[in-house]
Amino acid sequence: MEMDKSVHELRPRQDKYLARVPPHGDGQSIGLFGGSFNPPHEAHRLASLIALRRLRLDRIWWLVSPGNPLKDHAGLPSVEARMRMAETVKQHPRIHVSGVEAGIGTAYTHETLRYLVRHYPKIHFVWIMGADNFRQFHLWRHWREIAHLLPMVIIDRPGSTLKASQAPAALALARYRRPENQCAGLARAKPPAFVFLHGPRSSLSSTLLRQQTKP
Repeated sequence: MEMDKSVHELRPRQDKYLARVPPHGDGQSIGLFGGSFNPPHEAHRLASLIALRRLRLDRIWWLVSPGNPLKDHAGLPSVEARMRMAETVKQHPRIHVSGVEAGIGTAYTHETLRYLVRHYPKIHFVWIMGADNFRQFHLWRHWREIAHLLPMVIIDRPGSTLKASQAPAALALARYRRPENQCAGLARAKPPAFVFLHGPRSSLSSTLLRQQTKP
């Protein structure tokens, strides 16, 4: 689980350049897809395209994090390096790469989302996450607060379909789950609200890609 000392280990100095958010407009529906993106890959892009189309989003922001407190971040490339890699992978004009989490000096998702909701109250945000991550969502710091801050969409991932639907967070939030055929406009729903989305899947993962590149 996340430990208090990770805040001090991962929290960077505030950076005005990284703190700038991607293009946006009042009233837009924007998906927030957070992660280490170490490295970014086609599965990130595929999940984003599914969310863009099915939820009828205006944009998606890839939030490249300083590091995941639940994972070993030894040897993690800089935020700037991972942002450059993500720019080469996204290949879509409405997917934007952001280092805002490092820029504002937050280390936990609930801190970042609280900041964005407070500073951009006229944007309709929705949190995007893969079903593999949703399986351990109950281990995230203040995960219930995240569920109450933003509606969420869970993108199906190979090997996680059934396990994610029976995960502790899924069971705890079960009464807020919406049918998949009602996913359009989810970003404008009052949280808590979440949907499981199924569609084309990729078996790629950042862990697998890192393992393949080890000497």
